Amino acid sequence: MRVHVGTDHAGFELKEHLVAHLREQGHDVVDHGAPVYDSVDDYPPFILRAALAVSQEPGSLGIVIGGSGNGEQIAANVVPGIRCALAWSVDTARLAREHNDAQCVGIGARMHSLEEATLLADTFLATPFSNDPRHVRRIEMLDDFARTGELPTLPASATDGS
Repeated sequence: MRVHVGTDHAGFELKEHLVAHLREQGHDVVDHGAPVYDSVDDYPPFILRAALAVSQEPGSLGIVIGGSGNGEQIAANVVPGIRCALAWSVDTARLAREHNDAQCVGIGARMHSLEEATLLADTFLATPFSNDPRHVRRIEMLDDFARTGELPTLPASATDGS
């Protein structure tokens, strides 16, 4: 699988580890940087390039890394068509793919050991989308809103005073 990876200084060590690990696992990894450790670099240039590459290459997935993963997840989600989830446990990494068909995952390098972060990445990459109709429907609502700006219709239970 093609995996696009991006980080700033806060996730540089984890990125280097994951790139090597994922290549050993047989993945085709594209490293969008940071290319060197620079304590004052900013994450958007690297994260946006990784997420944009995922959006332009259906079937690929992305891993965006930072200190907490929060800013990186937010940055990836600005790219049209990208759903990026922040993983803080194996369950959230799995559910990001299984329920949300997330194409990118954010991982906080300062929140996890190398072993924990590797397990989050491996779980995310190994989990397929369930294609459960309720999850497909929810993703379609989000995609429709992103395209049109029109809010989804509220369910009857939300409008009948119940």
